[in-house]
Amino acid sequence: MTRGRLSDSALPSLPSEVLVPAYDRASITPGIVHLGVGAFHRAHQAAYVDACLADGESDWGITGVSLRSPDTRDALAPQDGLYTLAIRDSAGEQLEVVGSILSLLVAPENPDAVLAALTDPRTRIVTLTITEKAYLRAADGTLDGAHPDIVHDLANPGSPKTAHGFLAEALARRRAAGTPAFTVLCCDNLPANGATLHRLLIEFAKLRASRGNADGRPLAGYIADEVAFPSSMVDRIVPATTDADRTRIAQQLSLEDAWPVMTEPFRQWVIEDRFPAGRPAWEKFGVTMVEDVGPFEDMKLRLLNGAHSGIAYLGLLSGHATVDRAFADPSIRQFVDLLWAEAIPTLPQDAGLDPIPYMAELADRFSNTALAHRTAQIANDGSQKLPQRIIASALARLEAGLLPEHLSLVVAAWIAAGAARGKTLPEGHFTDPLDAALADLFGRNLSTAEIAAAVFDLAGFAKGHPERRKLIELVATHLVHFKQGGPKLAFAALGIGNEPPRPAE
Repeated sequence: MTRGRLSDSALPSLPSEVLVPAYDRASITPGIVHLGVGAFHRAHQAAYVDACLADGESDWGITGVSLRSPDTRDALAPQDGLYTLAIRDSAGEQLEVVGSILSLLVAPENPDAVLAALTDPRTRIVTLTITEKAYLRAADGTLDGAHPDIVHDLANPGSPKTAHGFLAEALARRRAAGTPAFTVLCCDNLPANGATLHRLLIEFAKLRASRGNADGRPLAGYIADEVAFPSSMVDRIVPATTDADRTRIAQQLSLEDAWPVMTEPFRQWVIEDRFPAGRPAWEKFGVTMVEDVGPFEDMKLRLLNGAHSGIAYLGLLSGHATVDRAFADPSIRQFVDLLWAEAIPTLPQDAGLDPIPYMAELADRFSNTALAHRTAQIANDGSQKLPQRIIASALARLEAGLLPEHLSLVVAAWIAAGAARGKTLPEGHFTDPLDAALADLFGRNLSTAEIAAAVFDLAGFAKGHPERRKLIELVATHLVHFKQGGPKLAFAALGIGNEPPRPAE
């Protein structure tokens, strides 16, 4: 059966139970440029903005930018930027069509168009979800000035490849034209993400100056003093869309949607309220506007994201393809409780946030069988994710004289899962920016202790920290257990499976 395609003209034909944009899309003007227009953005920020547009805030439409692949543009442009958001849990599925993305650009194809959108005076906010690795940080957290894309952008400021290059060039052009700066809102899982991106962009601007770009040094000062970089914390589980999802959605719509997005009912967005050029009234739709995002960020990174990484690597090593199946494994379930018990004392104790109901909610979310969130998807880019999700908590415990037994096991599980690819796990089952160096390392005749130390050196984990050696030793001990008996022995060495979970300290 041949179906039509989701589009503006097709909206009136959709079934009545499908929610559609409650506003005239033709009257919406762009006010936000989003870099990294992937599935998470479409399930999270774009959905919040959609609600604001329906409330009459017509000047906050989104221009989506893909920094690498044309896939999202190719899927959504024939659909007028529309897509279906499928909100799924055990009770069923609610479909809603989101209309907040007005246009889509592909940076490698037309950097001039991206710069034109960024310098448009109507653009007052630039949001980013480009993943941790796209911030191009060196092992010490500073900007990797030797990265080929950074080198390219410094030599070719008018045709950049990176988010840093686009932001810096756009701000330089706006400043020269007398156009007020936009606010830069980072929505990635980086610690103090706004301040981190602010620092990286200042470093990039200073490099522009050192390479002979006359505006570089003044631009660095301008970015430092006059451009707002509020921090934010985002939370919504968004599994990868499958062909089966596309088929199911098409049947329900009686229309083809090339790229629907799957998600859960839960969503959270906490934002530092610092927007000199204005912002949508996000707080009307559940966004928490605060002075300090830090405590929310720490709780989410260390409890949700840390547990997610543990579930992913232990799930892969235990043969579980999805989070719900891994979380249903009694040993992994017990491990997560113990991991949370270790992480809780490292959280801010005076922020008024209660981790107990938060963890109960996480347990319900991890058990959602309708999402089929793949462990291999979460496993990607561990070298970039583990420092803020696991390493920071582990070091905090060591500083307090406490052992991070379960936190360090997650690092060992990441190493073991990486080494298992091409053996007990498929080659390329998940990826990491350090894959080439890791493959070389795993191919050498090294002891387990040497492997653990070498991985820490490669990834820059705990660099310069006085407790680094102790953490490496703990990871190496777990690696021995994984090598000798897999997750079962690693769990048994911690008493998992033999006793009930210990209470939080």
